Amino acid sequence: MAKASVRPLHDKILVKRDEAQSKTESGIFLPESSKDKPKTGIIEAVGTGSLNTDTGERIPLSVKKGDRVIFSSYAGTEVKLDGQELLIMSEDDILAVVD
Repeated sequence: MAKASVRPLHDKILVKRDEAQSKTESGIFLPESSKDKPKTGIIEAVGTGSLNTDTGERIPLSVKKGDRVIFSSYAGTEVKLDGQELLIMSEDDILAVVD
């Protein structure tokens, strides 16, 4: 079976969410129901940028593939591709880039 290839359009970004913590800092294991979904992840792919309606030129995105980002709680649409859970979101949903 061929691996699916996804290319986000315009100002959309494909993000792989970080894994949820399975254990607290003090060593207590957390059940699945109490794990919070992380609000951080790694950018897997980016679109070509939004279109400037005045000039017709593309406005490039300020993030790139491989950036670690922090995004809002309800950002994006969850999709499952090749067994991986990914998020497709707009660049506006990203709050910060972690350096």
